[in-house]
Amino acid sequence: MGRYDFRPLQVHRTASQLFAAERIKSTPPWHEVIGTIPPAQALVRSQPLQHHEQKRKGKVRKASKLFQPQSIRYEEDNLRREFFGDHPWELARPRTVLEIDGKDAQKYDWSKASEPGRPVTGESVVQRQLHLQNSKDSPDMTPARAYDQARKEFYDMRLQEDVERRVAKEEAMSTGAYFGKTTLQIGMELEDKVYEEWKTWAMKRVLEIEQQRAAMYTGVERDLEDSPDNLSETESAMEQTAGSTSAEI
Repeated sequence: MGRYDFRPLQVHRTASQLFAAERIKSTPPWHEVIGTIPPAQALVRSQPLQHHEQKRKGKVRKASKLFQPQSIRYEEDNLRREFFGDHPWELARPRTVLEIDGKDAQKYDWSKASEPGRPVTGESVVQRQLHLQNSKDSPDMTPARAYDQARKEFYDMRLQEDVERRVAKEEAMSTGAYFGKTTLQIGMELEDKVYEEWKTWAMKRVLEIEQQRAAMYTGVERDLEDSPDNLSETESAMEQTAGSTSAEI
């Protein structure tokens, strides 16, 4: 084939010939797609779009990765990295990612700390900080000062939301509303369930060990009897052992 490989251009024709000769029962799923949109026949690669100018020193040389697309960087990337690095749990909060045209952030007035209809998220801190840094009203604003101011406003709005949510819940409960279990209560119930399962397994394991010790002297290994008396005796023995250990500590 030489330097270039033209076999991808013959895939559609080969599949058509195989189907016509009844070598295959049906055409592959991609047969019609390849026939409509055939592989490109251009052997010359075009240079990708340059998003930013590269500063060259000395002689102009060809880049070693001439045909590799440049990475797209935005000013907000470093701000997001800093904020979510300090507040990783903000990423665990549910968010509405549905957007109309992808430019929803540009429709808000970021000169104000809060605005009706604007959600309080980590992205609001990033956009607020970016506005403070680039604002002409405060030319002496440094990135650190802008970050501290945007963060303080974010904390105040979150505190206000928590207070409003708590008051709304108390008002609803005063009128007879009932709320389900909290995440803390659900977690404690699951923990208690696992503990009871472990407790049952531990009592059976203690009985097995005692049976093996008794068999060492009698020479006869008895079957394990899970009677209520044995379980209660084992449980009391475990509680006594735990009490003596705590007393020694």
